Amino acid sequence: MTTKPVHTIVQVGDIGIGPGCPLALIAGPCVIESRAHTLKLAKAIKKIAVAVDIPLIFKASFDKANRSSLHSFRGPGLKEGLAILAEVKKKLALPVVSDIHESRQAASAAKVLDLLQIPAFLCRQTDLLLAAAATGKPVNLKKGQFMSPEEMRPAVEKLREAGASGVLLTERGTFFGYGRLVNDMTSIPRMAAYAPVVFDATHSCQLPGQGGRQSGGQREMAPLLARAAVAAGAHALFLEVHDRPEKAKSDPATVWPLDQLADLLADARRFSRAVQQR
Repeated sequence: MTTKPVHTIVQVGDIGIGPGCPLALIAGPCVIESRAHTLKLAKAIKKIAVAVDIPLIFKASFDKANRSSLHSFRGPGLKEGLAILAEVKKKLALPVVSDIHESRQAASAAKVLDLLQIPAFLCRQTDLLLAAAATGKPVNLKKGQFMSPEEMRPAVEKLREAGASGVLLTERGTFFGYGRLVNDMTSIPRMAAYAPVVFDATHSCQLPGQGGRQSGGQREMAPLLARAAVAAGAHALFLEVHDRPEKAKSDPATVWPLDQLADLLADARRFSRAVQQR
Protein backbone atom coordinates (compact mmCIF):
# COMPACT_ATOMS: atom_id res chain seq x y z
CA MET A 1 0.00 0.00 0.00
CA THR A 2 1.28 3.44 -0.87
CA THR A 3 0.88 6.39 1.47
CA LYS A 4 2.12 8.92 -1.07
CA PRO A 5 -0.53 11.67 -1.15
CA VAL A 6 -2.48 12.47 -4.27
CA HIS A 7 -1.85 15.91 -5.73
CA THR A 8 -5.50 16.59 -6.45
CA ILE A 9 -6.88 19.92 -5.28
CA VAL A 10 -10.63 20.03 -4.76
CA GLN A 11 -12.25 23.35 -5.58
CA VAL A 12 -15.21 24.37 -3.42
CA GLY A 13 -16.40 27.73 -4.64
CA ASP A 14 -13.21 29.80 -4.70
CA ILE A 15 -11.55 27.69 -1.97
CA GLY A 16 -8.96 25.07 -2.88
CA ILE A 17 -8.50 22.09 -0.55
CA GLY A 18 -5.54 19.79 -0.92
CA PRO A 19 -1.74 19.63 -0.96
CA GLY A 20 -0.11 23.06 -0.96
CA CYS A 21 -3.35 24.90 -0.15
CA PRO A 22 -3.93 26.82 3.10
CA LEU A 23 -5.77 24.93 5.81
CA ALA A 24 -9.51 25.26 5.16
CA LEU A 25 -12.45 25.22 7.58
CA ILE A 26 -15.86 23.61 7.22
CA ALA A 27 -17.97 24.92 10.09
CA GLY A 28 -21.46 25.76 11.25
CA PRO A 29 -24.23 24.39 13.45
CA CYS A 30 -25.03 20.69 13.31
CA VAL A 31 -28.55 21.44 12.09
CA ILE A 32 -30.42 24.49 10.81
CA GLU A 33 -32.42 25.60 13.85
CA SER A 34 -33.98 28.70 12.28
CA ARG A 35 -33.27 31.20 9.52
CA ALA A 36 -32.29 33.96 11.94
CA HIS A 37 -30.00 31.74 14.00
CA THR A 38 -28.28 30.32 10.93
CA LEU A 39 -27.57 33.73 9.41
CA LYS A 40 -26.36 35.09 12.76
CA LEU A 41 -24.01 32.15 13.30
CA ALA A 42 -22.71 32.20 9.73
CA LYS A 43 -21.88 35.91 10.03
CA ALA A 44 -20.09 35.38 13.35
CA ILE A 45 -18.08 32.37 12.16
CA LYS A 46 -17.07 34.20 8.99
CA LYS A 47 -15.81 37.17 11.02
CA ILE A 48 -13.62 34.85 13.12
CA ALA A 49 -12.34 32.89 10.11
CA VAL A 50 -11.37 36.09 8.30
CA ALA A 51 -9.53 37.36 11.39
CA VAL A 52 -7.60 34.09 11.72
CA ASP A 53 -7.04 33.90 7.93
CA ILE A 54 -8.69 30.53 7.34
CA PRO A 55 -11.01 30.12 4.30
CA LEU A 56 -14.50 29.08 5.40
CA ILE A 57 -17.13 26.78 3.93
CA PHE A 58 -20.36 27.13 5.92
CA LYS A 59 -22.03 23.88 6.97
CA ALA A 60 -25.51 23.25 8.35
CA SER A 61 -27.80 20.26 7.83
CA PHE A 62 -31.30 20.81 6.47
CA ASP A 63 -32.30 17.35 7.78
CA LYS A 64 -30.67 15.08 10.34
CA ALA A 65 -32.07 11.76 9.22
CA ASN A 66 -29.91 9.63 11.52
CA ARG A 67 -30.92 10.99 14.94
CA SER A 68 -30.78 8.74 18.00
CA SER A 69 -34.41 9.27 18.91
CA LEU A 70 -37.64 9.58 16.95
CA HIS A 71 -38.33 12.70 19.01
CA SER A 72 -35.06 14.48 18.21
CA PHE A 73 -35.13 17.70 16.20
CA ARG A 74 -34.29 17.00 12.55
CA GLY A 75 -34.28 20.43 10.94
CA PRO A 76 -36.53 22.35 8.54
CA GLY A 77 -36.30 19.88 5.66
CA LEU A 78 -35.01 20.09 2.11
CA LYS A 79 -36.95 23.02 0.62
CA GLU A 80 -36.82 25.44 3.55
CA GLY A 81 -33.30 24.41 4.53
CA LEU A 82 -31.89 24.99 1.06
CA ALA A 83 -33.59 28.39 0.90
CA ILE A 84 -31.83 29.38 4.13
CA LEU A 85 -28.46 28.13 2.87
CA ALA A 86 -28.99 30.00 -0.40
CA GLU A 87 -29.49 33.17 1.63
CA VAL A 88 -26.29 32.54 3.60
CA LYS A 89 -24.44 32.02 0.33
CA LYS A 90 -25.79 35.20 -1.26
CA LYS A 91 -25.62 37.59 1.71
CA LEU A 92 -22.28 36.45 3.13
CA ALA A 93 -20.51 35.29 -0.04
CA LEU A 94 -19.73 31.91 1.51
CA PRO A 95 -19.68 28.49 -0.14
CA VAL A 96 -22.12 26.16 1.61
CA VAL A 97 -22.36 22.43 2.30
CA SER A 98 -25.05 20.16 3.73
CA ASP A 99 -25.74 16.42 4.02
CA ILE A 100 -27.88 14.48 1.62
CA HIS A 101 -29.37 11.21 2.80
CA GLU A 102 -31.37 10.06 -0.22
CA SER A 103 -30.60 9.92 -3.93
CA ARG A 104 -33.63 12.06 -4.77
CA GLN A 105 -32.21 14.97 -2.75
CA ALA A 106 -29.01 15.30 -4.79
CA ALA A 107 -30.22 17.29 -7.81
CA SER A 108 -32.17 19.83 -5.74
CA ALA A 109 -29.35 20.22 -3.23
CA ALA A 110 -26.79 20.78 -6.00
CA LYS A 111 -28.69 23.84 -7.22
CA VAL A 112 -27.65 25.59 -3.98
CA LEU A 113 -24.76 23.72 -2.39
CA ASP A 114 -21.14 24.14 -3.45
CA LEU A 115 -20.24 20.82 -1.79
CA LEU A 116 -22.45 17.79 -1.19
CA GLN A 117 -21.78 15.77 1.94
CA ILE A 118 -22.40 12.05 2.42
CA PRO A 119 -22.94 11.01 6.06
CA ALA A 120 -20.59 8.40 7.51
CA PHE A 121 -23.22 5.69 7.89
CA LEU A 122 -24.08 6.01 4.18
CA CYS A 123 -20.56 6.06 2.73
CA ARG A 124 -21.04 2.72 0.92
CA GLN A 125 -24.49 3.43 -0.55
CA THR A 126 -23.78 3.22 -4.26
CA ASP A 127 -27.00 4.81 -5.51
CA LEU A 128 -26.53 7.78 -3.19
CA LEU A 129 -22.91 8.23 -4.27
CA LEU A 130 -23.82 8.02 -7.95
CA ALA A 131 -26.62 10.57 -7.56
CA ALA A 132 -24.27 12.98 -5.78
CA ALA A 133 -21.56 12.52 -8.41
CA ALA A 134 -24.03 12.98 -11.27
CA THR A 135 -24.58 16.59 -10.17
CA GLY A 136 -20.98 17.35 -11.12
CA LYS A 137 -20.41 18.99 -7.74
CA PRO A 138 -17.55 18.07 -5.39
CA VAL A 139 -18.47 15.58 -2.68
CA ASN A 140 -17.30 15.34 0.93
CA LEU A 141 -17.45 11.65 1.82
CA LYS A 142 -17.33 10.96 5.54
CA LYS A 143 -15.52 7.75 6.48
CA GLY A 144 -17.82 5.27 8.17
CA GLN A 145 -16.98 4.44 11.77
CA PHE A 146 -16.89 0.82 10.62
CA MET A 147 -14.49 1.40 7.71
CA SER A 148 -10.71 1.26 7.42
CA PRO A 149 -8.89 3.98 5.45
CA GLU A 150 -8.17 1.54 2.63
CA GLU A 151 -11.82 0.53 2.37
CA MET A 152 -12.68 4.10 1.37
CA ARG A 153 -10.77 3.87 -1.90
CA PRO A 154 -13.57 2.10 -3.86
CA ALA A 155 -16.05 4.74 -2.71
CA VAL A 156 -13.75 7.50 -3.96
CA GLU A 157 -13.42 5.69 -7.28
CA LYS A 158 -17.22 5.39 -7.58
CA LEU A 159 -17.60 9.14 -7.17
CA ARG A 160 -14.85 10.03 -9.61
CA GLU A 161 -15.98 7.60 -12.27
CA ALA A 162 -19.56 8.87 -11.96
CA GLY A 163 -18.61 12.51 -12.57
CA ALA A 164 -17.95 14.23 -9.24
CA SER A 165 -15.77 17.28 -9.84
CA GLY A 166 -13.76 16.50 -6.72
CA VAL A 167 -13.76 14.20 -3.69
CA LEU A 168 -12.84 14.92 -0.08
CA LEU A 169 -12.56 12.24 2.59
CA THR A 170 -13.46 13.08 6.19
CA GLU A 171 -12.08 11.23 9.19
CA ARG A 172 -14.46 11.23 12.14
CA GLY A 173 -13.37 8.40 14.41
CA THR A 174 -13.75 4.65 14.61
CA PHE A 175 -15.94 2.61 16.94
CA PHE A 176 -14.00 0.96 19.76
CA GLY A 177 -15.98 -1.39 21.94
CA TYR A 178 -19.21 0.16 23.11
CA GLY A 179 -19.95 3.82 23.41
CA ARG A 180 -16.88 5.74 22.28
CA LEU A 181 -14.93 6.74 19.21
CA VAL A 182 -11.18 6.50 18.77
CA ASN A 183 -9.10 8.40 16.22
CA ASP A 184 -6.29 6.68 14.38
CA MET A 185 -4.23 9.59 13.08
CA THR A 186 -2.44 7.29 10.63
CA SER A 187 -5.71 7.23 8.69
CA ILE A 188 -5.05 10.79 7.54
CA PRO A 189 -1.90 10.14 5.48
CA ARG A 190 -3.30 6.77 4.42
CA MET A 191 -6.50 8.30 3.01
CA ALA A 192 -4.49 11.18 1.51
CA ALA A 193 -3.28 8.59 -0.99
CA TYR A 194 -6.81 8.71 -2.47
CA ALA A 195 -8.13 12.24 -1.86
CA PRO A 196 -7.59 15.37 0.24
CA VAL A 197 -8.53 14.72 3.87
CA VAL A 198 -10.79 16.66 6.22
CA PHE A 199 -10.71 16.01 9.96
CA ASP A 200 -13.97 16.22 11.90
CA ALA A 201 -12.82 17.36 15.34
CA THR A 202 -16.23 17.62 17.00
CA HIS A 203 -17.95 14.39 15.93
CA SER A 204 -14.73 12.59 16.84
CA CYS A 205 -15.45 13.54 20.47
CA GLN A 206 -18.81 11.77 20.54
CA LEU A 207 -19.78 9.10 23.03
CA PRO A 208 -22.57 7.48 20.99
CA GLY A 209 -25.48 6.20 23.03
CA GLN A 210 -24.30 7.80 26.27
CA GLY A 211 -26.49 10.88 26.13
CA GLY A 212 -29.91 9.24 26.27
CA ARG A 213 -31.87 10.63 23.32
CA GLN A 214 -28.72 12.38 22.07
CA SER A 215 -25.09 11.30 21.81
CA GLY A 216 -22.83 12.21 24.70
CA GLY A 217 -19.41 13.64 24.17
CA GLN A 218 -16.17 15.21 25.38
CA ARG A 219 -15.93 18.51 23.51
CA GLU A 220 -12.90 19.55 25.55
CA MET A 221 -10.86 17.06 23.49
CA ALA A 222 -11.61 18.79 20.17
CA PRO A 223 -8.60 21.18 20.20
CA LEU A 224 -6.16 18.36 20.99
CA LEU A 225 -7.56 16.21 18.18
CA ALA A 226 -7.59 19.14 15.75
CA ARG A 227 -3.92 19.91 16.42
CA ALA A 228 -2.96 16.25 16.05
CA ALA A 229 -4.88 15.94 12.79
CA VAL A 230 -3.33 19.04 11.24
CA ALA A 231 0.11 17.82 12.31
CA ALA A 232 -0.70 14.49 10.63
CA GLY A 233 -1.46 16.26 7.36
CA ALA A 234 -5.20 17.05 7.31
CA HIS A 235 -6.04 19.57 4.59
CA ALA A 236 -9.16 20.97 6.29
CA LEU A 237 -10.92 20.98 9.66
CA PHE A 238 -14.61 20.26 10.19
CA LEU A 239 -16.15 21.81 13.31
CA GLU A 240 -19.74 22.05 14.40
CA VAL A 241 -20.10 25.39 16.17
CA HIS A 242 -22.86 26.93 18.29
CA ASP A 243 -23.26 30.18 20.20
CA ARG A 244 -25.04 28.36 23.06
CA PRO A 245 -23.88 24.73 23.00
CA GLU A 246 -26.04 23.68 25.94
CA LYS A 247 -29.12 24.83 23.98
CA ALA A 248 -28.11 23.27 20.64
CA LYS A 249 -30.86 21.15 19.11
CA SER A 250 -28.34 18.57 17.88
CA ASP A 251 -25.09 17.30 19.41
CA PRO A 252 -25.06 19.69 22.41
CA ALA A 253 -22.28 17.63 24.06
CA THR A 254 -19.80 18.11 21.21
CA VAL A 255 -20.57 21.32 19.29
CA TRP A 256 -17.74 23.81 19.79
CA PRO A 257 -18.53 27.13 21.57
CA LEU A 258 -18.46 30.13 19.26
CA ASP A 259 -16.63 32.25 21.84
CA GLN A 260 -13.75 29.74 21.88
CA LEU A 261 -13.49 29.26 18.12
CA ALA A 262 -10.83 31.87 17.43
CA ASP A 263 -8.32 30.28 19.81
CA LEU A 264 -8.82 26.80 18.36
CA LEU A 265 -8.43 28.05 14.79
CA ALA A 266 -5.35 30.11 15.60
CA ASP A 267 -3.67 27.02 17.05
CA ALA A 268 -4.65 24.92 14.04
CA ARG A 269 -3.38 27.59 11.65
CA ARG A 270 0.01 27.69 13.40
CA PHE A 271 0.31 23.90 13.21
CA SER A 272 -0.66 23.93 9.54
CA ARG A 273 1.97 26.52 8.67
CA ALA A 274 4.61 24.53 10.54
CA VAL A 275 3.69 21.37 8.61
CA GLN A 276 3.83 23.18 5.27
CA GLN A 277 7.29 24.51 6.06
CA ARG A 278 8.79 21.07 6.73
